[in-house]
Amino acid sequence: MTGFFREAEAFEALTTIVFPSIVKGRSPGDAIRVWVAGCSTGEEAYSIAICLMEFLSSSRHDQPVQIFATDVSDAAIETARAGTYSENITPDVSPERLRRFFSKVDRGYQISKQVRDICIFARQDLTRDPPFSRLDLISCRNVLIYLGPVLQKRVIPIFHYALKPTGFLLLGKSEAVGSFSDMFAALDRKHRIYAKKATPSLLRTDFVPIDLATAGGAAALPATATARDDLEVQREADRIVLAKYAPAGVLVNENLDIVHFRGRTGAYLEPGSGQPSLNLMRMARQGLSLELRTAIQKARRKGEPVRKEGIQLDSSGRNRIVSIEVIPLKVRTGGGRYHIVNFEEAASAPERKAAVIRPAKLRAPDREIERLKKELEATKEYLQSIIEEQNATNEELKSANEEILSSNEELSSTNEELETAKEELQATNEELTTVNEELQNRNLELSQLNNDLNNVLASANIPIVFLGPDLRVRRCTPMAEKALNLIPSDIGRRITDIKPNIHVPDLEKMVLDVIETVSLRERQVQDSEA
Repeated sequence: MTGFFREAEAFEALTTIVFPSIVKGRSPGDAIRVWVAGCSTGEEAYSIAICLMEFLSSSRHDQPVQIFATDVSDAAIETARAGTYSENITPDVSPERLRRFFSKVDRGYQISKQVRDICIFARQDLTRDPPFSRLDLISCRNVLIYLGPVLQKRVIPIFHYALKPTGFLLLGKSEAVGSFSDMFAALDRKHRIYAKKATPSLLRTDFVPIDLATAGGAAALPATATARDDLEVQREADRIVLAKYAPAGVLVNENLDIVHFRGRTGAYLEPGSGQPSLNLMRMARQGLSLELRTAIQKARRKGEPVRKEGIQLDSSGRNRIVSIEVIPLKVRTGGGRYHIVNFEEAASAPERKAAVIRPAKLRAPDREIERLKKELEATKEYLQSIIEEQNATNEELKSANEEILSSNEELSSTNEELETAKEELQATNEELTTVNEELQNRNLELSQLNNDLNNVLASANIPIVFLGPDLRVRRCTPMAEKALNLIPSDIGRRITDIKPNIHVPDLEKMVLDVIETVSLRERQVQDSEA
């Protein structure tokens, strides 16, 4: 959700209902953990942080606070990390809060360090990435309305799993837990505040493979021999023209190691003493090193060509005035940073005298002072560029640290899920073992009963036939086999398909009546021998 303190009544409900329950009975060192899912550009996360800090200060509680704010947009996360917003936030943020939690900058207002330090921003996909765990509050306002029913049914159990048993869930005005009322109880229906119920979390863990982009289309066909010849001719022509008219220069990588020479660079570069090296700084002649480093740092920072003129260079006992130009080289993503460094010698002495008429020749001390001033100015520029680069590196390290913290929380949550799954599997295995033992005991009992029944039937001197509801023969005694003309293969056949030795024309009807009425029927019959 974008905008500070949007739907202010919801934040008042947090202060009066949720925050007091969270800090109740909590030990001083137990951190309050909050997850803002779908934080966009950070306003929601900072608003909750400000409200929580105000509540802790007024209630005199001193718990540490961790607020994890996630979103699927890298651009939104970068904006949130910067914490700089335009002056349009003044209608939503009171003057007291602006004074206490913001600082005025050129482009508007920036979140103060005390608020920024408790917020950790990271990129995360709610539907794919592992959630955080042991949370006291989850704020997911105006996110579920953009998800379909299938994804909503996937996300809400994730929230239930991530919360502590006493945790709370905050949704937007147009959102609800829907069919998951068995997981959450409504505390404030108007502001969509829910409390977690003590029910098992039905969390489904999927390991989704990362989609790797593959190069589409078939491979390009090799060029014909004629096209290759034409290309070689063009390259050779370009090489000759560049060698004759282009300025001397080198191509360096991001470590300032020379990967290509162009033209005659001996007047500007020379091998240093000691172990052989192609590093530009070690090969630069006296007077060029500082200027080169400053220009390269500036070109890296701005991403545009940088030119420095009027540099005095002592080469072969002759004082020269040279210019250098550093041009950033754009390569495909992941290919590293390269720079082209060109060297140009200024106009000759007669031409300079014709162009500029000096009133008097500078004395040696004055020339030395002028040279020292230029070196001092170059040193200042170099130090400033180092400071700016260091600040940028610190910001990158801070962002990387937040990403690592977020990943650590996700891994910790995943580990807890696996531990829970392991315990559930162990419990299920024990239950299956118990059931298996019970089934074995039942099978043994049934086997004994079956043997007893067979013994009783075999020893009974009475014709008995057991029929099923479908009138099929199940069992019979030896006497029944003789009286009714039965054989062992008749087991499973319908009694009406067998011609017995006794005369009973309505046997089927009589058996069906007995089955239906569950009553006894007796009849005297004669066998075939009367």
